[in-house]
Amino acid sequence: MNNEGKMGKRYTLRITGMTCDHCAKSAQQALNALPGVEARVSFENRLAHIRIDNKSDIDTRQVLQAIEAAGYGASLMSAQAAHGEARPSGDNSNQLHIAIVGSGSGAFASAIKAAGAGARVTMIESGEIIGGTCVNIGCVPSKILIRGAHIAWQQGHHGFDGVPLHHPHIDRKAMVVQQQGMVQELRHAKYENILESNPSIHLLRGMARFEDAHTLIVTRADGTEQTLRPDRILLATGARPALPDIPGLADTSRWTSTEALVAETLPEHLIVLGASVVALELAQAFLHLGSKVTLLARSTLLSREDPEIGTRLQAILEQEGMTIMLHASVEAVRETQGEFVLATNKGEIRGDRLLVATGRRPNTDALHLDRAGIEVDLHGAIAVDAQLRTNVTNIYAVGDCTSMPQLVYVAAAAGT
Repeated sequence: MNNEGKMGKRYTLRITGMTCDHCAKSAQQALNALPGVEARVSFENRLAHIRIDNKSDIDTRQVLQAIEAAGYGASLMSAQAAHGEARPSGDNSNQLHIAIVGSGSGAFASAIKAAGAGARVTMIESGEIIGGTCVNIGCVPSKILIRGAHIAWQQGHHGFDGVPLHHPHIDRKAMVVQQQGMVQELRHAKYENILESNPSIHLLRGMARFEDAHTLIVTRADGTEQTLRPDRILLATGARPALPDIPGLADTSRWTSTEALVAETLPEHLIVLGASVVALELAQAFLHLGSKVTLLARSTLLSREDPEIGTRLQAILEQEGMTIMLHASVEAVRETQGEFVLATNKGEIRGDRLLVATGRRPNTDALHLDRAGIEVDLHGAIAVDAQLRTNVTNIYAVGDCTSMPQLVYVAAAAGT
């Protein structure tokens, strides 16, 4: 909206991506830093009211860029919309329609950016909750667990004279309740709240698959289907823990990182299969909480990194009490009477819990990518170029379902 008068030009912007009053203050500071601009940003209304002095060289393009540089989306509102009047129904014939499959950090970053630029966004999610891996079953709950475990360990292993050592009783169930409460709170603030406050982003529940390169079929939980023919498609379906092909493993109640993070009891002896970052941080967390831990590595610890890192980590973990077996191969797994029995080249290993953390697999199986002609690598990861484009002109992909590094920051940056 633009009202021009003696006091300057006045505009109203709709701001997307704000999750709290602090966000509104940050956006307001970014606008007021522009010469000749006075701005007032309302978190409650998701609006910015701006006055640009007549003598200022600042234009609306620079205003929008300032908001985007602060990490939010922005669009210039019409006079009709700024006064709260409804748009005529169906008045979106020229509006770009973007379908996003997935609801993690990459998906939301892209949705916010697209909606802020005026696009209509349909976000498709097959799961019961939104937010993707990091906030729900990845970095957020794992770092809460690790921090709690570290505090428990320090009580009995610090080196300060005059401070008695203490080995606390661990109430794992209470830890999980607090952890999941924090996960829920963050999920609402960073994801659910954006959907509630941004009418340009619509959530469609269901499983998406390609009919062709321009058509998506979404199957809802009740079996009904909806057909979408968007202008652009972004695939942000993430990844899931992968299970190695070991005889007997699939028939056991083994843990992946997902189950380990919400386990309400501590194992007496946890066997960890894997030597990745996920395997090591969870192994150490349970060790710090009081479990005996045996870790089996097919090669060395963090074998894709500088060898010195793995060597030093091994020394630290063994000093803390972890048993580490390098170059271990598991030939078979069985579960009997509450015990896991692993036949390995190092001998038979027994424990009451088994955590498998040997890698992740892209969630691309159900998309029918072949019908759209989308190329994937040997592991099912979607191939993209430097602009996140697939080999199909109108289809893009970000995050863990691609061959890019599986880091939340990479996915979020790619989504923008």
